[in-house]
Amino acid sequence: MRKTLLGLALACTTAAPAMVTGTPLTDKVMEGAKSVHEKAIEWRHDIHEHPELGNQEHRTAELIADHLRSLGMQVQTDVGTTGVVAVLEGGKPGPVVGLRADMDALPVREQTGLPYASEVKQDYQGEESWVMHACGHDAHVAILMAVAENLTSVKDELPGTVKFIFQPAEEGPSDYVYKGEQHFGGRLLVDEGVLKNPDVDAIFGLHVTSKAPTGIISYRSGPTMASSSDLYITVNGEQTHGAQPWDGIDPVVASAQIVNGLQTIVSRKTNIMPAPAVVTIGTIDGGSRHNIIPDKVEMSGTIRTFDDDVQKQVNEQVRQTAEHTAHAHGAEAEVTIVDNYATTVNDPELTAQMVPTLKKVAPQRVFEAPLVTASEDFSYYTREVPGLFFFLGVTPMDKMKDAAPNHSPHFLVDDQALVTGIQALSALTTDYLTSE
Repeated sequence: MRKTLLGLALACTTAAPAMVTGTPLTDKVMEGAKSVHEKAIEWRHDIHEHPELGNQEHRTAELIADHLRSLGMQVQTDVGTTGVVAVLEGGKPGPVVGLRADMDALPVREQTGLPYASEVKQDYQGEESWVMHACGHDAHVAILMAVAENLTSVKDELPGTVKFIFQPAEEGPSDYVYKGEQHFGGRLLVDEGVLKNPDVDAIFGLHVTSKAPTGIISYRSGPTMASSSDLYITVNGEQTHGAQPWDGIDPVVASAQIVNGLQTIVSRKTNIMPAPAVVTIGTIDGGSRHNIIPDKVEMSGTIRTFDDDVQKQVNEQVRQTAEHTAHAHGAEAEVTIVDNYATTVNDPELTAQMVPTLKKVAPQRVFEAPLVTASEDFSYYTREVPGLFFFLGVTPMDKMKDAAPNHSPHFLVDDQALVTGIQALSALTTDYLTSE
């Protein structure tokens, strides 16, 4: 995807500039974004140096809450575990805009060599782990903190209300293993009514990406990021001596056939014309010795789709393939599929309305993105209200060739990209509020 994004970005820089106009208020917040840029950089470095895993973002939440209170907002804390929500009421009546940033880091040991690199360890599902902001959520938080200050400076001119949502655990909970029962992150916040009181009319969010140059904005109308399901398969056989396989039921052979069979679900059994799909087995665990046929084999994997109906179809095909293949070998397969993330869908009407704003923020640097098979729980907000989720490039052009991907221990964010993010979220807010 890196080459695709870069190619589109380069093409975009040579295109004719879009003629986009904005309101005086939007012009004001775009200029104001520059004045809070240095603060955003300081916040990001501080958060990066002190990363926290999902549902453990206590220090980060305190930093956010203190800043929002200093701006005069009423602040809710401990929302959906460690989330922070605040409301900025404008000086005039109007709609309600939601702005969201995720706060959590990843169980990754940082290898960037930055002067503010993480040396933090936290408990991750029962084991001590190194922690790093390897996906740029430190940038998301810093950008939204700056946006809050920027919009507060013009609150008397705002025709409406802004709800700031700082969300925990986008990457998943660190304090328990998710099995589908206890929701987390954005899904939990939506369950708890974060989009109510006041009721949000539209919501915006962004994600930084190392796969595009600094300041490049990319978006996509409709399905944008994939749904994600965790797949667990246990194949039960009968243990026996490896020299006498006929005396038992071999779950290893059955498992091998199941893995092969799963590859045909997308290639032969799924109509991928509406939306692509991916089925991947990531782990296989079974057996204790070279000459013992074990009694069971455990596998895990992931399922990605871009359509609810396709997701249901693929899930059912996975279940049938595993169970029937195991049965053909005299074994039994237990299949568990946990739907973690829904497809992130950008509302087509809202997207068409707001793309001119993005083009004003980043002239000649806005382009349509390809489908992204990674997942985001921003999807649960867009199931309730119209939303627009876009990507912000954070890699200097001369570093693109060697840029480490998101989730890498070498992942880096160019601080110069932050001002574009501040301008984008600020301008989207003012343009939406003034368009009503």
